[in-house]
Amino acid sequence: MPSERRPRLTPSVADVRRAVRSALPARADDPLALVALSGGPDSLALAAATAFEAPRAGWRAGAVVVDHGLQAGSQAQADAAASVARDLGLDPVLVRRVDAAAEPGGAGPEGAARAARYAALDAAARATGAETVLLGHTLDDQAETVLLGLARGSGSASLGGMAARSGRYARPLLAIRRATTRQACLDAGLAPWDDPHNADPAYARVRVRERVLPVLEAELGPGIADALARTAEQLREDEQAFADQIDEFIEEVCEPAEAGIAISVAVLAANPAALRQRIIRHVVGSEFGVSLSRTQTLEVARLATDWHGQGPIDLPRGIRATRADSYLVLSTTGSTEILPHDH
Repeated sequence: MPSERRPRLTPSVADVRRAVRSALPARADDPLALVALSGGPDSLALAAATAFEAPRAGWRAGAVVVDHGLQAGSQAQADAAASVARDLGLDPVLVRRVDAAAEPGGAGPEGAARAARYAALDAAARATGAETVLLGHTLDDQAETVLLGLARGSGSASLGGMAARSGRYARPLLAIRRATTRQACLDAGLAPWDDPHNADPAYARVRVRERVLPVLEAELGPGIADALARTAEQLREDEQAFADQIDEFIEEVCEPAEAGIAISVAVLAANPAALRQRIIRHVVGSEFGVSLSRTQTLEVARLATDWHGQGPIDLPRGIRATRADSYLVLSTTGSTEILPHDH
């Protein structure tokens, strides 16, 4: 049964509710939103706000708790979080247990846990017919993501951080500070769980949180996290503008090729480097499902901008980039045959 708890409307509670309200526009068809709930302060504040806001906007609200099984007592903690969700009035409430260590790909413990978590969330959404899954990432998480991307030499797409909405996933709290979610829990009489992994310096994100950001704040002044989040938002806008521009003319500059696709060399050479390299990455990603590194992208681009008879370039998953007359051909067989195409 839902709890009779009626938290006072403090500034922190109001801020989180307002953020959730913006992610759940009024509907008349009774869709379902699931909160990805760990029991930590961010997702717990999100769950409480969603339980309040969803029915007022015509949504049903439930929760899914993912137990990664990475520490002793994780099952009991997952069950406790699910119990709190039911007390808040969320329904359905699902607990999904995963084996993060079994995830393939060699992405390390953080990457493996993330892959297992999203697979479980996707499965829960499909099983319940949920239209939206709400994630508890905050402004602080966004700032950490930007710093990690910068340290890894990532491009602007990565430095743009996490999207407020991506497919079925929504992140209402990207403008909310972590301290606000914790205070919202306290104001609502909720006891958040602090995951020990969130204080383990073995994880790069924890080192950024506990060591790097405090140093930046101390040496450069307050507001670093907000500035990083603003930077991410601006870069996402830039990336979207490039993506829209590419979508508008990509079919005009490409031709089908045997086992692949061909791009006009003249178009690649005529465009600025930023757009040229995005066209190459876009074509490889959409046609073959492969993400090229910057080094790989630049080597492929040289087939258009610095052509002096060099041979094919081998790319991941058996893809090959080849110069053929006035085209740059990307294929899985190395064939350079351009096929007829009706524009």
